[in-house]
Amino acid sequence: MNKRILIVLSVIFMTISCDDLIEPAIENNRGLEDMYAEAGYAQGILLNAYTRLPGNGWSFSDVATDDAVSNDVSNNFRKVATGQWAANFNPLDQWTNSKAAIQYLNIFLAEADKVKWAVDDNVSLLFRQRLKGEAYGMRALYMYYLLQAHAGVSETNELLGVPIVLDPEGANSNFNIPRNTFQQCMTQIYSDLAKAKELLPLDFEMANALPPGYTNLNDYNRVFGDYARQRMSGRIVMFIKSQVALLAASPAFNGGNTTNWGVAADYAGQLLALNGGVAGLDANGLTWYRNTAEIEALGSGINPKEVVWRTDIANSNNLEADNFPPTLYGRGRVNPTQNLVDAFPAANGYPITNASSNYNPSAPYANRDPRLKHFILVNQDVAGVSSTVITTASIGTTNDGLNKAATSTRTGYYMKKLLRQDVNLNPQSTTTQRHYRPRMRYTELYLNYAEAANEAWGPLSGGNNGFSAYDVIKAIRKRAGFVQDNYLESIKADKDAMRVLIRNERRLELCFEGFRFWDLRRWKSNLGESAQGMNIQGTTTVPTYTKIPSVEDRVFADYMNYGPIPYSETLKFKALIQNKGW
Repeated sequence: MNKRILIVLSVIFMTISCDDLIEPAIENNRGLEDMYAEAGYAQGILLNAYTRLPGNGWSFSDVATDDAVSNDVSNNFRKVATGQWAANFNPLDQWTNSKAAIQYLNIFLAEADKVKWAVDDNVSLLFRQRLKGEAYGMRALYMYYLLQAHAGVSETNELLGVPIVLDPEGANSNFNIPRNTFQQCMTQIYSDLAKAKELLPLDFEMANALPPGYTNLNDYNRVFGDYARQRMSGRIVMFIKSQVALLAASPAFNGGNTTNWGVAADYAGQLLALNGGVAGLDANGLTWYRNTAEIEALGSGINPKEVVWRTDIANSNNLEADNFPPTLYGRGRVNPTQNLVDAFPAANGYPITNASSNYNPSAPYANRDPRLKHFILVNQDVAGVSSTVITTASIGTTNDGLNKAATSTRTGYYMKKLLRQDVNLNPQSTTTQRHYRPRMRYTELYLNYAEAANEAWGPLSGGNNGFSAYDVIKAIRKRAGFVQDNYLESIKADKDAMRVLIRNERRLELCFEGFRFWDLRRWKSNLGESAQGMNIQGTTTVPTYTKIPSVEDRVFADYMNYGPIPYSETLKFKALIQNKGW
């Protein structure tokens, strides 16, 4: 028997090619031609751009502004704020990530017409249309990220954007190309958005009737139906257009392009009209992150009324572990500043610096804007599953107090917004809860409109949109809890005062969501305001409040309104001009 086995094995060995036995197999490196007959592989190239979206996770760039500090000495935004920001150290960089995404998108757009997207020719054509629409929209979005982070003024005071690259780059490509002007980049973004809007439905939902221009309802729903929710849609494209236009119309960029405030207001207004105008503001949108029943009901890509685009939903407790105070087993990483606390008006709507606010420095958290305690954990407020009283005062006996430990607050405050208080971090009974991150919220869009409309036409005119900056701000503040808003009424005809109010409302409504740093820069506002805190001493029953004038000094120069081109790129490519000052 053994002899027979040996003979059989010998025959098999002799019939196998020596090359197969000795030469290594070709590595499983797939080429572009593999995508033509394999739609899943082809779509993976497009999906690579989705995985690179910076909005997939929280960054807390607020730590680099007057809104927050961090107790984490290794926090990169803390390093930016304290003087370490440089062309070769840029935590706000979007160059590598966005250019890589654009490369994948360019490959996809160059090859998509060759792909057999489905067996049925009509369905294949519809898939090609939709996916190319997504790619154009994504390319415009990444160009926006590049402009936001890297557009700037040259030494000759020319407003420059980034190099426009519309074709896939290969080993023989010329990478040493100059930056296009900011206006040229805006023109390209608008072009891509127009193509995307033409190819995409407003939303991915199952249609009951066939839209104009299509021939088969089943085919339409197969391609444009609800299974594609949370992919780039026509509504998201319109939102991007508003964001891009607001950036271009802002003081830091409006001298180098043709987009003005009226254009920016109209782009935001067109999408807001589809949302019902001012009446469409979500009554529960202020607390979207802790609307428990609403979050639990989300599924199959459905959005709450407040949200246009979001990440997937997952159970976690990472945000709470990073930001709960020590008593709740957290690390207290993001500490709101006194600057931000002072930005919340009094309960009657007046800024606390106004005598009509009746602000009492001896009871600084009483009779304030309700949003203050929604968003910020102040001394003697409660938090966590057991509504634990948190003492941030220096007189406290726990590590929650000011500078008590490495995980304690540096400002006298902890972040409350974004966190689910029903998360339990106790090691004996740890729990998680559902979280998601909105990439785009309607509140941002309403504030975009208010800012642009006020600049274009003043507080009380809405152009052709049917609602004004005043109307929007009134609705937002009413949702916040202001019943009799005498302050708003007193300034409603004053464009300059309304500008200050709109910017402050944006600061409050969008705090800790990664807007403040970019807003200050596009407004050419002061980046160098020192981060302040509050030292509470005395006794629990009779506390005394002393402001800390500088928890952390900010070190920014005027040229930092524009971010740098990466130093390594300017070394490699001489045609790439650096922004002034860097």
